Amino acid sequence: MDYHLAQVNIAKRKASLDDPIMVDFVNNVNKINGIADQSDGFIWRMKDEDKDLGIEIFHDDSIIINISVWKDLGSLFNYTYKSGHIDVFKRKKEWFINTKKAHMAFWYVPAGYRPNFQDAKNRLDYLDEHGESPYAFSFKSKFSPEDALTYNPLI
Repeated sequence: MDYHLAQVNIAKRKASLDDPIMVDFVNNVNKINGIADQSDGFIWRMKDEDKDLGIEIFHDDSIIINISVWKDLGSLFNYTYKSGHIDVFKRKKEWFINTKKAHMAFWYVPAGYRPNFQDAKNRLDYLDEHGESPYAFSFKSKFSPEDALTYNPLI
C-alpha cells in the first residue's frame, strides 16, 4: 500500500480577519494556496469552505487551520521553505500569536485518505502530550511510513 504525508498547522490570529492588522495575510492566502496547489508532490488540501467544523473541534474561533496531504516529507519541505511561500511564512509574527502548544504535526495516511479536523486535533494533542514519534512529528524528525506502521501510539 502507498502512503502519503498529512500535515496540519494551526495559527492563532492576533485580530479578526477584517482587522487592518490581518490585511496582508488575507491578501496573500490565495497566492499561498496557489503555490501549494502547483507544487511538486502536492496532493490535496482542505478548502476554506470546510473550515467551520474545525473551529468546533478545536473550540477556538480565532485559529486558522490548514490541513493538506503531500507525496512525502521532501515535497512539503520544499513548498514550505523553498518556494514563494517562504516570503509570507517569514512574516507570521505580524499576524499570529506564539503558542506553547504544538501548532504543526505530520503523520502518514494511506494514499487517497483525506484527513479531517478530528484526525488533525488528535495528532496535535498527541504531539503535545508525548513528543515526536512516528504517530505525530514535525520537520525535526524524519520518520518513514514504515516507522509509522510499526509504531503503537497506545504504549
